[in-house]
Amino acid sequence: MRKESEIYRRNVLNPVKFILGMSFRLPSVVFWGIRVRQLDENNCRVTIPFGLRTQNPFKSIYFAALGGAAELSTGALCQMHLAGRSAHSMLVTGFRMEYVKKAATMVTFTCDQGIELQTVLDGLSSAGQTGTITMMSTGTDTAGDVVARAYITWSFRRKE
Repeated sequence: MRKESEIYRRNVLNPVKFILGMSFRLPSVVFWGIRVRQLDENNCRVTIPFGLRTQNPFKSIYFAALGGAAELSTGALCQMHLAGRSAHSMLVTGFRMEYVKKAATMVTFTCDQGIELQTVLDGLSSAGQTGTITMMSTGTDTAGDVVARAYITWSFRRKE
């Protein structure tokens, strides 16, 4: 792992630095109480609590809050792999979510495609090259049951 990637990882896993950073970039993440629990070269695990700030009128977690947690589980992995590389832009170009079960407890979203992501980024060897990857994040409740699956397509373009 690159030095910059390790620094990014430590900052995201530090609760104070994470909340401060998200307050300016993605305040909804702070409002919903989303936290990154694990981040390494291949995996990212993010939790979202069930509570007043995430609850919809049907006593389950609001779909947009689930989507935000799912996107963060893939986006943090992307940001970590981009740290220390030449300049790249990244953009969500597709998002699809399947809701399997009512989310009425804390939900943990897990993405384990870091190695595939690294392969895509390593393939961008010259300026202007683009690459895409569709990453899946699976959300499970506290009983271990799948409540949702998100498919997020990220597009990358090398700038230099």
